[in-house]
Amino acid sequence: MSRFRMYPTPAQQAALLQQCRHARYVWNLALEQWSMWTRDGGPTPGYVEQARQLTEARAAFGWLRAGSQTVQQQALRDFDQAVRNFYAGTHRRPTWRKAGLHEGFRIVGPQAGRVEQMSRKWARVLVPKVGWVRFRLSRAVPEAKSYRVTRDRAGRWNIAFAAIPPPISAPCTGEVVGVDRGVTVSAALSTGELLSCPGLSEREQERLKQLQHRLARCRRGSNRRRRVKAAIAKLHARAGDRRKDWVEKTSTSLAQRFDVIRVEDLRLAQMTRRPKPKPDPERPGGYLPNRRRAKASLNRGILGNGWGLLVQRLEHKAAGRVEKINPAYTSQTCSVCGHCAPENRENQAVFRCVACGHRTNADVNAAVNIAAGRAVSARRETPVRVSPKREPQHATSA
Repeated sequence: MSRFRMYPTPAQQAALLQQCRHARYVWNLALEQWSMWTRDGGPTPGYVEQARQLTEARAAFGWLRAGSQTVQQQALRDFDQAVRNFYAGTHRRPTWRKAGLHEGFRIVGPQAGRVEQMSRKWARVLVPKVGWVRFRLSRAVPEAKSYRVTRDRAGRWNIAFAAIPPPISAPCTGEVVGVDRGVTVSAALSTGELLSCPGLSEREQERLKQLQHRLARCRRGSNRRRRVKAAIAKLHARAGDRRKDWVEKTSTSLAQRFDVIRVEDLRLAQMTRRPKPKPDPERPGGYLPNRRRAKASLNRGILGNGWGLLVQRLEHKAAGRVEKINPAYTSQTCSVCGHCAPENRENQAVFRCVACGHRTNADVNAAVNIAAGRAVSARRETPVRVSPKREPQHATSA
């Protein structure tokens, strides 16, 4: 999607928030009806029946009739599509939309094409029941049949046009690159380049810590707490913008320079999952330490470096040219002689092979193995997991 920053007036902001409330209300009402399904109760109302009920509700309630019927009906269509995607197994179960967290609505059809360019830097879009709203032209506006208006936690309004840009053509040079993702170094390339995702500066991190301490002392529901939460959201939004900008530039550069891009096949959802509590058998109701604090720090590092977003954008821009490699033992295998041993990893940053003496950056060594496509079954020495009763065995290459 092509996203642009909107600059509505205070009156338009109030009208946009009202549209968001109506779309959220209709979505949650449809979700409530769908959740009431029982095995003996029969089917719940579908989109057609819910659209008829929406017409009756608009005739009965003036506050609902004051909103745009296009926005409210589209919320029902979006929910119906979400249910279809859930039953198809491609998406998660639809959840409740909350105020302040899910602020947005979608416009589809001829009304989505009412966009005019005001100048070289500004354009405007006609939003139903709101009027002409300005947005900044950071790039050319694509031709789209729908757009989505959203408001983030920092209070910024954005408009995203549903248009899929064409993929970047391959340079046809035969170059293959491996990308090793890490926490200290965001992305290490097999060419020796070390890329780091920019985050908050030290001063901004100190400011964030002060705001979090101040938030802990605020009374719930107070205006002071609301202002502090808005300040924290602005800092997080600033870090997110920098991360997305870095991902877009890095993915575009890789898609333009290399024909094949090989990355680790990582299951990020399982890697960033919160550790389960460990009950203490000696103390009923007590729990053993599960290193939750250390795991939370690792999760923040993984998510803050944009591991998943980088691969996702690579697959969009270099369609069909991204290959996922088994990451097992790529950081312990020497990229020169192929010897695999835990002792090769001298520390987090230095790799020194105990067999041939090859010394290099650990992340670059892993990226070279990824570029070569060296999975577990393609190494000279493959560690085999054995039970305690069996002797260790080593597989040899054919």
